[in-house]
Amino acid sequence: MGILDGKAVVITGAGRGLGEAYAMHAAQAGAAVVVNDVDGDLADQVAEHIRAYGGRAVASAHTVADPSEAEKIVGMCLTEFGRVDGLVNNAGLNYESRPWEDDPDTIRQTVEVNLLGVIYTGMAAMRAMREQGGGSIVNISSGAFLGQRKLGTYSATKGAVASLSASWALDLESENIRVNAVCPVAHTRMVWKSERSLRAIPADRTPGKVAPLVLFLLGDDAAGITGQVVRCNGRQLHLIGHPYFKQPILESDTWDTSSVKRAFDGVLQAHLEPYGLEKRMPPRLRELVEPGRTA
Repeated sequence: MGILDGKAVVITGAGRGLGEAYAMHAAQAGAAVVVNDVDGDLADQVAEHIRAYGGRAVASAHTVADPSEAEKIVGMCLTEFGRVDGLVNNAGLNYESRPWEDDPDTIRQTVEVNLLGVIYTGMAAMRAMREQGGGSIVNISSGAFLGQRKLGTYSATKGAVASLSASWALDLESENIRVNAVCPVAHTRMVWKSERSLRAIPADRTPGKVAPLVLFLLGDDAAGITGQVVRCNGRQLHLIGHPYFKQPILESDTWDTSSVKRAFDGVLQAHLEPYGLEKRMPPRLRELVEPGRTA
């Protein structure tokens, strides 16, 4: 008995890399799988591979970036397998660029796939899940949402996915639909495009090492777990804390620029937050810790 026996799941961006690993593992765990990828040939190959091993799978070449096509992806699951128990919103684009050199068309395409695609496919899936009494949505985010050099647009979309997941979790808990976000770290095609990533993510961190986390969140053993952001890099598994209002919280009947300046020159100065995934100190905080050195 597999942990996903009797379930039907949709996995977007499943033609290669992490998505392929999620699809293969879900099928091995007993799920019927809609393998979606805009590269139809890759989607067909993965679906054929699953069927060759006795699993159930169909291929979809629809794009998540179009709401009508996103509906068709979920509709295929309903037509072929009669239900939609899980959705893994994995389809995504990634590229590096200095922010002042970024290209508007590339920005738009990235937002349409990474964020709007998650929303469109998620909306279609949750409508089906509400009709049948529940389900699980796993949105693929990234640790880059904390801020990473040359990844401004990508980081923004992944931060939006994390926020979206928390909002959906609130809205859908009463519908028995769990929503979680996963920040995977694995050696994939995206890594090959970045020297920094190649140094940080060795080849032995394969997509298959992240897949068990996604399977768990799709399955019934994850009952009661929703609204979480979970990171797995193959060796480490941990939760990512949600943003919070940091102490001290200063109060005043009115704030003007002078009083705001006094606040930052005074008590708030020592509480400035390191920023980005690399936890870089703000220049003013670096000056406090190492006077005379702000570079």
